[in-house]
Amino acid sequence: MAARLKSLLKQGRLVRVFLMGQLCQPKLIEMVAWHGGFDAVWFDQEHTGLTTAQIEDAARAARGCGIDCFVRLPATDYAAVMRPLEAGAGGVMASMVRSLRDVENLLNWSKFHPRGQRGVNGSGVDGRYGGYAAADYFRRANEETFIAVQIEHVDALEDVERIAAVADLDLLFVGPAERVANAAKANRVPWAILPRDAAHARRCVELGCRMLSLGIDTRAFRQGLKATQDEFAEFFT
Repeated sequence: MAARLKSLLKQGRLVRVFLMGQLCQPKLIEMVAWHGGFDAVWFDQEHTGLTTAQIEDAARAARGCGIDCFVRLPATDYAAVMRPLEAGAGGVMASMVRSLRDVENLLNWSKFHPRGQRGVNGSGVDGRYGGYAAADYFRRANEETFIAVQIEHVDALEDVERIAAVADLDLLFVGPAERVANAAKANRVPWAILPRDAAHARRCVELGCRMLSLGIDTRAFRQGLKATQDEFAEFFT
């Protein structure tokens, strides 16, 4: 699940995560984890269309390296929420949230009774293929699953104070605006951002940001190509 990630956020620690999208492959996830410095990786299903099978392989690689993971969801419905969790992802983050109802639906679909109404199927990866007793499976899933929402739509911004107050919500993502930071602080819920640069990241931390997404797979690969070309510049002229 994502127990360590949730614990770090509750402690008020600054969490660093790495985005895997176009190049979301198990070996690259291993490289990120073993390189060190990152607390979690997140997989972008919204913009890259990752399949459930790809998420299962990616989550397996993350678990094997001892790093937490969560999935950014596409347009969200019950199946979109449930399947990544059963594939072994430690949590989910809903994109394009517009209302308090959207957030309540997300929690309802991702939590078992009594918090939600997620359908029971302990035979997936998250249930260790039926290896957990039902009560233990429900308890662990409800306690350890990481749940976040993106505040990127104007409707969500207009309702951010009520959204931030929703019980069992672990994180508000994006939130560079003062209003989002204030709503998060008032409700003791951490917020996160993918910063433009170091100066932007510094400013967000000053506003109370507790999670920085400091890397993107495609950008890191491009930077590596440039570094290689710079090192061997005489052979590229």
